[in-house]
Amino acid sequence: MMRTLVVVGAQWGDEGKGKIVDVLAERASVVARFGGGNNAGHTLVVDGRKLVTHLVPSGCLYPGTTCVLGAGMVVDPDVFAGEVRTLQELGLLTQDELRVSLDAHLILPIFRQLDGLREDRSANNAIGTTRRGVGPTYEAKVGRRGVRVRDILEHDRLAARLDRLLPWIEGELVRLGVDAAEIAKMVDAKAIHEAAKPWAEWLAPMVCDSGALCASAVAEGKPVLFEGAQGAMLDVDHGTYPFVTSSSTIAGGVCTGLGIGPTLIDAVWGITKAYTTRVGAGPFPTRVEGEAGDGLRNAGGEFGATTGRPRDCGWLDLPALAYAARLSGMTGLCVTKLDVLARLPQVQICEAYEDDRQPGVDDLDRVVPRLRTLSGWGDPTIAEKLATAKSLEDLPAPVRTYLDLIEETTGTPVVLLSVGAERSETLMLSEAFPPAEA
Repeated sequence: MMRTLVVVGAQWGDEGKGKIVDVLAERASVVARFGGGNNAGHTLVVDGRKLVTHLVPSGCLYPGTTCVLGAGMVVDPDVFAGEVRTLQELGLLTQDELRVSLDAHLILPIFRQLDGLREDRSANNAIGTTRRGVGPTYEAKVGRRGVRVRDILEHDRLAARLDRLLPWIEGELVRLGVDAAEIAKMVDAKAIHEAAKPWAEWLAPMVCDSGALCASAVAEGKPVLFEGAQGAMLDVDHGTYPFVTSSSTIAGGVCTGLGIGPTLIDAVWGITKAYTTRVGAGPFPTRVEGEAGDGLRNAGGEFGATTGRPRDCGWLDLPALAYAARLSGMTGLCVTKLDVLARLPQVQICEAYEDDRQPGVDDLDRVVPRLRTLSGWGDPTIAEKLATAKSLEDLPAPVRTYLDLIEETTGTPVVLLSVGAERSETLMLSEAFPPAEA
């Protein structure tokens, strides 16, 4: 019986992971995030109430569920504190459920400033970051000059870290043409020490070894859910480089981002929309332009949960989805926003690229998608039947054909369908965890 499950995005992020993790977390004892920072935004809707989490794992709506921020994450302490405060005002996270890895790196205010300055000065070469400081923080981490949670708990340790970090920051600011007086304010070590004192005091009761915590839970037979951020096509190693995020977004990132071995992973479920969206710069082979694209965006409410930016929208890209399934070794696919697709007058799907190029290459923006128009969509009764379906057999024929095509192309079974934002608007085709009494 499955005891551990990884949930990752199978597209360019924004696939609906927050809702799916929330649904699956009902039976989980631990929900752990393994990468990314507050550049992610997971939208949860329960009883008509909408919540957006950026750092706190999506298991936060279940009292008693341990929510872990892993070592592979980058954490903005001010944003984290504000998010936790908001959730506690709603009566959540009041039972000591939060844990933060001692080895997670901190997004300092200087990293946010540097991120914004770089984007402003990049002109036509901007990556389209969220300007949250995530990229510079990971850059400092890889350069062995970052600041971890454990570092702010000891004054001398923090001083040593800043001695390595601040000269690099200063050099970057000089390169960007920042005024010398302004630079002096931005790299003030004393000010950073003062800002770190309340962070340390607040975070100290939550710190943990994320790998040891997760491994212990698995050894005790507890269901553990590993929550990804962004999507496979944004993975720093395997995505549409350089238009990617700064961390590993695929299932392999669980091991490095939490500190567990791959043998502890029982299953991997990928999340895909019934169509495709993307925010920011970079290639998007199936993008739909003009009025049709606007219609799809408005029908799906496709605006970023973190930035509010409108998402580019397009048809489902099966070659990219198959690539994502291979990268993470997906054992199941969860298809979200089928209800949006059901309201469209016409549905197309990308079956292949004309020149057989594969995702992940630098020139993915040059591929020509081979689109197929699917019959049977546009019938208003499809949406009604989706809303009342209790099993695969209840689904309308065009939907069944669509799902069959996804399974055949990716070699991965569809295990869950989402037909609305609420928890109740979910059709489980396979059980993720055993019932609580098992």
